[in-house]
Amino acid sequence: MGFLRFGLKSCVQYRQLHLLRNQAYINGQWVKAGSNVVFPVQNPADDCVIAEVPDMDASDAKNAIQAAANTFETWKNTTAKERSHILRRWFNLCEKNTDELAKIITAESGKPLNEARGEVAYGNSFLEWFADTARHINGEIIPSPWPNKQILLTRQPLGVVSVITPWNFPFAMITRKVGALMAAGCTCVIKPSEDTPLSALAAAELAEQAGVPTGIINVITTSRKNAPSVGKVMCEDHSVRCISFTGSTQVGKTLYGLAANGVKRVALELGGNAPFIVFPSADIEHALDQAMLAKFRNNGQACIGANRFLIHEDIYDKFVKGFKSRIAQKCILGPGTKEGVTCGPLINTQQANKVSGLVEDAISKGAKALVGGKFAAELGSKYYESTLLINVKQSMSIFTEEIFGPVATCLKISSEDEALKIANSTRSGLAAYVFTKDLGQAFRMSNKLEFGMVAINDGIISAAEPAFGGIKESGIGREGSRHGAEEYTDLKYTLMSCLDK
Repeated sequence: MGFLRFGLKSCVQYRQLHLLRNQAYINGQWVKAGSNVVFPVQNPADDCVIAEVPDMDASDAKNAIQAAANTFETWKNTTAKERSHILRRWFNLCEKNTDELAKIITAESGKPLNEARGEVAYGNSFLEWFADTARHINGEIIPSPWPNKQILLTRQPLGVVSVITPWNFPFAMITRKVGALMAAGCTCVIKPSEDTPLSALAAAELAEQAGVPTGIINVITTSRKNAPSVGKVMCEDHSVRCISFTGSTQVGKTLYGLAANGVKRVALELGGNAPFIVFPSADIEHALDQAMLAKFRNNGQACIGANRFLIHEDIYDKFVKGFKSRIAQKCILGPGTKEGVTCGPLINTQQANKVSGLVEDAISKGAKALVGGKFAAELGSKYYESTLLINVKQSMSIFTEEIFGPVATCLKISSEDEALKIANSTRSGLAAYVFTKDLGQAFRMSNKLEFGMVAINDGIISAAEPAFGGIKESGIGREGSRHGAEEYTDLKYTLMSCLDK
């Protein structure tokens, strides 16, 4: 009956997924919205409804925050060893349920099953890392300038963290944040994207099975209609001490403003416009292989995805020819469950129209599509062909905006200085990729590129161990590494005096 209300078709096959949950998770209970209203979660591959989930509002968000605040009073006093063991149990269960989690990710995000399994492995790596890191969040003892005093710096958990996650990596973006904040001794309320809430609920189910204490992890689901009011509560409620958000720069700025009212900590991982720079000394075949990974992973829907390919004029023709050939051969569009598919649908109609609009605008202004450049209408309304554009100008919107889709733009450069000038000519500063065998050039580029992360001769940059994050309008703070856990702590200075008495 629920599906009929929305005039949508049901995906019967997903009823067999044992981790599929259609209720929110607050204070250890699976609950409906206070209003009893629900909204559908659709598979972008065919628009069928996977499940209906609660359409929660501001009052539901307040209940979740209160549960997290109550639990924090005891969780903050647990030992690092205990938190480590709990995270390890959660990691083990997620590993055991990799295939089940991957099926849910593919169902709601559209990415191919192999990529979904890769996301689960990536997401699990953060739980494993922070299970270890929990026992290494250390303070300092500083030499005192006074003979009878001792200076101590200790790290204490912030409190309740509002976690707002995107749709492109619906499982990994949760574990990367929640693993870190739990290791630090914090509790949280998670609001996943309205497009992909089922991965978050599955993660919560496994956390419950792993024995994560009641109230530490709370998941609220909400439609686009209620998202602004829920987000406002999650940023402004007095019990919330930090807002951790991954998503667009525009939304990040809004949340940053709301957080300012309470002078709350923010951890913002925002949009990018990554350059992919190839110099003549580079191994061209290797650079092409890495270009495919950097551009077409998750069908281009990644904040660190390469957008602007800056290719030296000496090797431009060879690179473009090889890139065109690889795209034509290796980018296989289709539903994520179909064998051999490497690129699924875009997440929703809005995203599909944005990508298409950017390409059409560029072509109307002189760009040329060597491959792709249109929808694969025979597959459905959200399938956009993997595209390679040449004759792109720096003034075009497709060059200055984050594409977030399967479109690569190529521009010819003549020098290192020109590459740097073009690469840095953006308000974004998340990731950059450089291909060269010149060691001096590699260090110069790393030093002068205005980005938080630089990969030399590699197209995959993220892992649990390094610090992930950007500069300029690409965000504040770092995720992963020990720095990711320290984001959720306050430094307390204690002066111990009269020690000679």
